[in-house]
Formats: sequence, C-alpha cells, structure tokens
Amino acid sequence: MRNLLAQSWCTLSALHDRIDAHIERALQAAHGLSVREFSALLLLSGQHPGEGGHLMMNQLADAVGLSQSATTRLVTRLEDRGLLSRYLCATDRRGIYTDVTPAGHELLAKAQPTNDAALAEALDEAERQPELAPLVAAVRALDSSWPQVPTSA
Repeated sequence: MRNLLAQSWCTLSALHDRIDAHIERALQAAHGLSVREFSALLLLSGQHPGEGGHLMMNQLADAVGLSQSATTRLVTRLEDRGLLSRYLCATDRRGIYTDVTPAGHELLAKAQPTNDAALAEALDEAERQPELAPLVAAVRALDSSWPQVPTSA
C-alpha cells in the first residue's frame, strides 16, 4: 500500500524545488542575487523602528530556511556588498539587528519584478503538469487571499 501523504509531500517538494531553481537562475542572471539573498532583503526591508520592528538573526534564519551560521554568512555577504548594515540593539547589547541600506533597497526594487516574473513563469510551467496543477491552483488561491500591500516606486 502506497503512503499517499509521503507521495503528496514529495510532489509538493518537487514543485518547490522547480520554482526555487527557476527563480534562482533569473535572479542570479539579472541581479547577482540568490533566492535566499533576495528573501533576506525582502524580509528585512519590511522592518520598522518601533517595538518588535526588527528581526533578530534567529528569526531571519527561520524565515529564510537556513541555519544560524549560514544566515550569518548570508548577512555578511550582503553587508560586504553594501546592501545591509548591522548594529547592536540599544536595549540588549547581545542582540544584533540588520537594516537594508539605500543600495539594498534599490537592488531589491530592481529585483522584485524579476522575482515576480520568474515565479509566474515557473507556476505556469508547473501548471501544465497534471500532478502539479492542483498545487499551483492552491498557491494561486493563497495569493488572492493575502492582503495586497501597495508598492512604492
């Protein structure tokens, strides 16, 4: 007897891997960014100076799906490129926060359309495969249920 839950997970994982690879190629070619770097910039760009407005490094690690040490290396790479800056938390000197620099915001604004187009292309391609079509439909249904955030140009 086949394990349908395991089979479903393998199918979902395959969809994720295909989409991730497609976006990775597009972001690398056009902007020299990895998917994880783009995700980190995107997440960190939504921070605000108020209470709870900044992500700690462990929160960023969880959000981008990396280990603590891999996240530190990722932040260091982005900092070396002038896209992020780090500073100590004013209330807890053990805490280190990261802000997106103006250059980081500029690159993110340029990379966002590339990411969006690559995601749409990958979903369109996956939708043509019968085993992936229901998952693509679920992803698209999620997109329409999320509140739309205005983008600034």
